[in-house]
Amino acid sequence: MADAFEEDGENTVSIGEFLQDLEEQELEADLVLGGDEGKECTYSKGYMKRQAIFSCLTCTPNGNAGVCTACSLSCHDGHEILELWTKRNFRCDCGNSKFGEFFCKLDASKDVENTKNSYNHNFKGSYCTCGRPYPDPDVEDQLENLQCCICEDWFHEEHLGLESSDMVPRDDKGEPQFEDLICQGCATVCSFLKLYPDSIFAPVQQQTTTNASKDKEVVEDAPLTVGSSKELSNGSSSVETPVTDNSPKEDCNGKAVLGENAAINTLLNQCNTVAGPSTKCVVGLNLLEAPISLEKSKSMFLSKDWREVLGRCPNCVEFYKQKGLVFLLDKEDTIAEYEQMAKQKRAQHEQDQSAELLNNLGHVEKMEVLTGIADLKDEIGTYLASFDPSKAVTSADVHKIFENLAQKRRRMS
Repeated sequence: MADAFEEDGENTVSIGEFLQDLEEQELEADLVLGGDEGKECTYSKGYMKRQAIFSCLTCTPNGNAGVCTACSLSCHDGHEILELWTKRNFRCDCGNSKFGEFFCKLDASKDVENTKNSYNHNFKGSYCTCGRPYPDPDVEDQLENLQCCICEDWFHEEHLGLESSDMVPRDDKGEPQFEDLICQGCATVCSFLKLYPDSIFAPVQQQTTTNASKDKEVVEDAPLTVGSSKELSNGSSSVETPVTDNSPKEDCNGKAVLGENAAINTLLNQCNTVAGPSTKCVVGLNLLEAPISLEKSKSMFLSKDWREVLGRCPNCVEFYKQKGLVFLLDKEDTIAEYEQMAKQKRAQHEQDQSAELLNNLGHVEKMEVLTGIADLKDEIGTYLASFDPSKAVTSADVHKIFENLAQKRRRMS
């Protein structure tokens, strides 16, 4: 911390910038770890919906095992560890048969193998379709990779099968404007999403060059939703929707749906099941019987809360189960929910720490601590209010604050 207050002016930083940077680093760590303090192995919690996972290449060089935060710190300290961010439906492997004679120091009573765990090349330190490591030692400027919400692999933008990086939904500052990515490999099994309204896809601004007609107007900078049903005209859809069949169709509750373009009209047909409004289905088709091909699809970028739109009727749920996608219906599976829970745990932990500290003190000591905190806060505020808040704070300034505070206490004594 002393390095942050160099008096030579070369490495100085404002106290506001220093505190903000410290807070951001702590918050980032908490968001990745989900608020896990790393004190207990998570094995006893079973297959957790989402947790931070690490791969130890020292113990399992084949990359066929993952360990929780606590085990990475206690059992594998000093080992070659890979941080894999988070994985769904995973149970800590530390000390099982994959580790040979190595036993978990935190929980030795574990099954031989966690059969429901899934592993990919990330556990070996490889990412994307190119199989390169991250960070890549051969690349100077490390660009942030994007994670697929289905296979949970990480991809370079140039390997997503897009025509250009401009197809990634971003704002003017380059910040992502989508909640989830579905990579090109997983887009095939998720091609049924093109039956949903285009609002579930994050829009991308793209110039259009269509010719004007009596029914259409030329639109510039029109938002295009990557992977949406708008790509039907480009032949990229992997959902075969018979748009010219006039025969009656049935929605997911068996009700007849009529119309010149029945399969498209049913996109807006909402059917309710006995489970109530929360299971409203907006597809209007029985996905178990719908003809879905295996054509190669483009990567998809989904908008905020897109999972809330997914149909939850019995046929849809059964379809998700058969495709291994039922986790899409679980709110706790989302990264947004995971991070929100982490923030809540962080706030509760800070509150518990303060309460524990005060509860261990007598009444007099407790009042002295609270008064001291209030005095220090007031002194810092008074001192910093006397000059530009963007000004670099040196060690001399910090010493001055504590000197003023000590003088005030001597006058009061």
